[in-house]
Amino acid sequence: MALQQIVEQTVAGLGYDLVEIERSAGGLLRITIDLPWQAPAQAAAPDAAAAAASVPAAPEQFVTVEDCEKVTRQLQFALEVDGVEYKRLEVSSPGIDRPLRHEQDFQRFAGEVIDITLKAPIGEAAAGQVSANRKKFRGTLERTEAGGWQIVWSDEPPTKPGQKISKKRVPAPLQALGFTLDELRDARLAPIVDFKGRGPKGGAAEG
Repeated sequence: MALQQIVEQTVAGLGYDLVEIERSAGGLLRITIDLPWQAPAQAAAPDAAAAAASVPAAPEQFVTVEDCEKVTRQLQFALEVDGVEYKRLEVSSPGIDRPLRHEQDFQRFAGEVIDITLKAPIGEAAAGQVSANRKKFRGTLERTEAGGWQIVWSDEPPTKPGQKISKKRVPAPLQALGFTLDELRDARLAPIVDFKGRGPKGGAAEG
């Protein structure tokens, strides 16, 4: 079997999601895993919505070192059986720049700031608002009214600590860019350090 298929089957069989497979110089095989995510159920009635709102949300769970070690042990066995060559295996949880690959990833992280890279320059769609040659954008991930995806951003310069802002200054307008997953070369959570944190990175296990 192909490496992708072996890893996907092994990781899914243990109850995790495969995020990324990377082969690095020196024979390192790096596997990134995450816990499965289920879309929140839509409330069927206002009463149900009110009841759901009264129940505190469960804290988000994160991949632990123990999770990584369990997957590492199983992958070592599976890769040996299929004769996959590698010198070192590393299984870890996603970092703050977690890649977004599938539709479910975008659903999960709607409302977060993400970085996207288009396969081709934005071209005529720029409408003179940004460079037609631009491929990289950072903005808040949102659903469009048509059910697609867009990022929304403002070119307002960040405010420095203690900086006074004139009340007469007109804020930069919001801009939006709609896209399909097929148009993306890469999409990741923006690696923004929040001292409240997105949560612990979890851990990594090497074999």
